[in-house]
Amino acid sequence: MNIKWLIGAISVGLFISCENVKEAQTVSNSYPSVFPDYTFTAIPYNIAPLNFEVKGAQEIRADFAGEGVNLLTVTGKHEIRIPKKKWKEMLDKLKDKDLEVTVSVWNSSSPEGVRYKPFTVRVASDAIDEWIAYRLIEPGYEGWNMLGIYQRNLTSFEEKEIATNRADKSKCMNCHSFANYSPQQMIFHVRGEGGGTALWKDGELSKLPLETTGPKKSGTYPMWHPNGRYIVFSSNLTRQSFLSEGEKALEVYDLQSDLILYDTQTKKVLTDKRFMDEAHWETFPAWSADGKSLYYCGALPKNMPIDYQNLHYSLCKVDFDEATGTFGERIDTIYNAERDGGSVSFPRLSPDGHYLLYTKAACATFPIWHKEADLKMLRLSDGEELDVEILNSAETESYHSWSSNGRWILFRSRRLDGRYTRLFIAWMDEKGNIHKPFLLPQSTVEHNVLRTKSYNIPEFIKGEVTLPQKQLNALFFPQK
Repeated sequence: MNIKWLIGAISVGLFISCENVKEAQTVSNSYPSVFPDYTFTAIPYNIAPLNFEVKGAQEIRADFAGEGVNLLTVTGKHEIRIPKKKWKEMLDKLKDKDLEVTVSVWNSSSPEGVRYKPFTVRVASDAIDEWIAYRLIEPGYEGWNMLGIYQRNLTSFEEKEIATNRADKSKCMNCHSFANYSPQQMIFHVRGEGGGTALWKDGELSKLPLETTGPKKSGTYPMWHPNGRYIVFSSNLTRQSFLSEGEKALEVYDLQSDLILYDTQTKKVLTDKRFMDEAHWETFPAWSADGKSLYYCGALPKNMPIDYQNLHYSLCKVDFDEATGTFGERIDTIYNAERDGGSVSFPRLSPDGHYLLYTKAACATFPIWHKEADLKMLRLSDGEELDVEILNSAETESYHSWSSNGRWILFRSRRLDGRYTRLFIAWMDEKGNIHKPFLLPQSTVEHNVLRTKSYNIPEFIKGEVTLPQKQLNALFFPQK
């Protein structure tokens, strides 16, 4: 007998469940209705297990196979919870191959069991960054005093606090950003008395002197320059109106917005008069991958909030000289919203510099409650708009970010219930094709529906953030 074949057979056998499992007596020609919908998605080989359920099932069996060989059988009463170790070993063997999943269900209407048509999940060899960071908040923002910035390990279900306002609920925390995906370089805002912008850099936590330096403007939406020296902010005077009619619960808008640049070496705030006047509003800045250009959203001011439906933000670009910290003379309009309609927000450039992903809504600056808001993508080499409809739904899609290798897109969507934003992940392969997104895996399926918080500003990071909590409390949450 071939020794290599024997070793392979033994290793496969170790994956097969030792339990005595039932066989379904009926075969269906339809696919199972699993939640979350992981059918025909593409996943990274280092993602946490895709636990799922079938509505109405009293018993479930899931057989996982690769290249025609059964690798693992898992059973459950109401859901399938996949052992993490076996899941990891299985995905390691199936890089760049399909995982075939066959689901069988028993319930009162099918006591003998139904085996559904198998579906596949593509296992990509492109790894995903191990950690992501996000804010958890009530969806209507009336619960702003019960929030925090958290981090989640994508290879497991581990979630940890980065910073919360548990020590002082009078303060709001928001708008975190990282330099080149580094957990060692981070900024975020603490709103309220004694608040400010926190800078975590080179092992030190400090408070940026934005409101006492230069034009004395606060920073709102930040973005680190790729070289780690500069941080660009939009400085926004933001308000929100709660709506009593229509589908939107609220509208968030600006009364003014400018761009400022902070130099972490000189600790100075740099400005350009073109981005400081009242004749134009600029917001949501984003650097190109090489740091030589700044993209941002710009609009002509309107009478807010009365005229918010006529407020349209275009996508603009200006060159940047990192040696002098100055912007070029020419400003290009990449997408002209006044001419072509809609309103652009959240531009994000792919790490390879080839693509620009953004959110487009019908109007205004903050698309979080706009059902029509969708993700759009431009190819920067020729400005062509690419087809990314596979990312969108009938509900709101809004904030998004790229993984450090440019292969994974993380974004928020309200597609599950129209109220809570949850996180979805999609693969963009080396040919530029985007695959069906999947819901962020959780340890239990009910976690997806019972967590009554919205995920806000999801960002990839290359490691775990460990802020010095004593310094954080001393700076922003001193004991009263």
